[in-house]
Amino acid sequence: MPYICPKCERELISEHQSHYCAKVSLDDLFKGKSDELLLLFDKLLAEVADWPDVLVGTTPNCITFVHRQTFFVIRPMQKQLDLKFYSVKPIEIPQVKTIATGQVSKQHQAKQHQ
Repeated sequence: MPYICPKCERELISEHQSHYCAKVSLDDLFKGKSDELLLLFDKLLAEVADWPDVLVGTTPNCITFVHRQTFFVIRPMQKQLDLKFYSVKPIEIPQVKTIATGQVSKQHQAKQHQ
């Protein structure tokens, strides 16, 4: 069962989870943004929000999706949504710009030890 922060009312995995503690509404994040961006966000939210044990939270700059740890972040920009997916394995989709982060692959580790 998620823990609700008494200050910002954000759902968290546990009482000790680190988070940006401020009340931020989705309306604030999308203020001044186009209706198309809000519609796109609504479609993404509808796809992910009902996944089991996924918590959705807002910060002053973005919307976070957490299952054990953050796996998806949506940041509304002026004319686009900045989407970040966090995965142990690289995501190989040609139409998506990816930035490698996180754990180093075993193959890369083996090369470093040679």
